[in-house]
Amino acid sequence: MNKVGLYTSPHLRFVRERIRINNEPLSEAAFAKYFFETWDRLEESARVQGEPTDTSCKPVYFRYLCLMAFHTYIREGVNTAIIECGIGGEFDSTNILVAPRVTGITSLGIDHTIMLGNTIEEIAWHKGGIMKAGAPCFTAPQPPTALEVLCKRAADISVELHVVERDPALKNIKLGLAADFQQTNASLAIAIADYHLYALGHGHPRHGDDLPPEFIRGLEQVRWAGRCETRYEQNIIWHIDSGHTLESIEAASSWFASLIPPAATTGGKRTRILLFNQQVRDANALAKVLHTTLAAALQDERPFTHAVFCTNITFKEAGYRPDLMSLNMSGKAIDALEVQNGLAETWRGIDEQTKVEVKGTIEEAVEWCRDIARDDEDKVMVLITGSTHLVGGFLEVLETGGKKGDSSS
Repeated sequence: MNKVGLYTSPHLRFVRERIRINNEPLSEAAFAKYFFETWDRLEESARVQGEPTDTSCKPVYFRYLCLMAFHTYIREGVNTAIIECGIGGEFDSTNILVAPRVTGITSLGIDHTIMLGNTIEEIAWHKGGIMKAGAPCFTAPQPPTALEVLCKRAADISVELHVVERDPALKNIKLGLAADFQQTNASLAIAIADYHLYALGHGHPRHGDDLPPEFIRGLEQVRWAGRCETRYEQNIIWHIDSGHTLESIEAASSWFASLIPPAATTGGKRTRILLFNQQVRDANALAKVLHTTLAAALQDERPFTHAVFCTNITFKEAGYRPDLMSLNMSGKAIDALEVQNGLAETWRGIDEQTKVEVKGTIEEAVEWCRDIARDDEDKVMVLITGSTHLVGGFLEVLETGGKKGDSSS
C-alpha cells in the first residue's frame, strides 16, 4: 500500500495534525514514539560529539517537529511526502531537502515581514529558495514584480518555472473547499500532482481539459478544517476561515459575502456577527480591510449587526488547551485586553451602529453569539476569522466544553 505523508503548520486543535499519513494525523501512541526516538537520537549525537545533552542540543519547536516528521516518514516507509514550508523558503528548516521531485509556490502576500522583508519582491526571493535544479517549479499567478523575482531565481538555479492559470476543467467540478480563490489553489495542486505522478512513471503528462477520475474525486471530497468551513447549530451558521493576512482576510470576506442572501429574499436585514481576533499582526488594519471588502461586496456600509473581539484563550475557567497555547503576546497585554479594546474602538469608528462587545476568552465570545441567536427568528450568520489560533480555539470550544446543541460540518 502506498503511503502519502503530509507535513503542515500551524495546527488547529492538536499538534499531531501537523504530521499526517494518508490524510490521518499520527495517533497519540505513534506521535509519542517518534517524538522520543527523535529526542533520544539528538541526545546520542550530542553525547558522541562531547556536547551537552540538555535542551540546548534540541532544535526549536518548529524545527524539531520538522525533523520529527522526516524521521516519521522514513520509519513508516512513506512513498511520497508533501512538505509545506514554515516561514519563507530559503532559510526555512524544511529546505534541507536538496532533491525534491517538484516544488510549488502558492499566491504570495505580505506576511512575516520581520523575517522575510517588507516588500512582495523580498518575500518572493525567500519563497523562491525552495527551487532546486532538476525539479520543475509550479507557481500560482503572482504580482508582476514578484513573478519577475521568481523568474530570475529560477534562471539562476536552472529551474523550469511554470505559471499555472486557472484550470478550465474546474468549471464542471464543485470543489470540496468553498470560495473562489480555492480555484487557484486547486489548479496549482492539479499541475503539481500531474507532474509528480508522471515523474514516478504513472502515464504521461495531462493534455486537454479532462481530469482523471481520481483527481475529480479528490477535488470534490477535499476538506480542510478552518478553511472556508461552514458549521450549523440550531439557530446559527458558523462561517470559519483562518485568514490572518491582508490578502487572506480579503479573500475570506469575499467568500462570506458570496453566502449572504440578498435582502429582498430575507424580508429585511439579517443578523450577522463578526467574531474576530489577531494578536500579533496589525489587527486594526486587518479589521478595516474586512469591513471595506464586505461593505463593497454587499453594497452595505454596515456588513455586521454585531461584532465581538476576544483573546485566543480557549476557555474561561480552564484557560488555554495545551496544544493551543501561544506565547507571542505578553500575558499582561492579554489580561488587559489591549488588542481587543483597540479593535472595538476601531470598529465603532468605522460603524457606530454595530453592537460591539469585548470578551476575555473564545468560549465567552461563542456564548455571546449564541445568546443573540437564541432570540432571533432567522438563522444568524457568524464569521470567525483573523487568526489560526482563534479558529483552532473556536473549533475546540465547539467540539468540547463550549458545545451547546448539535454541531456538524
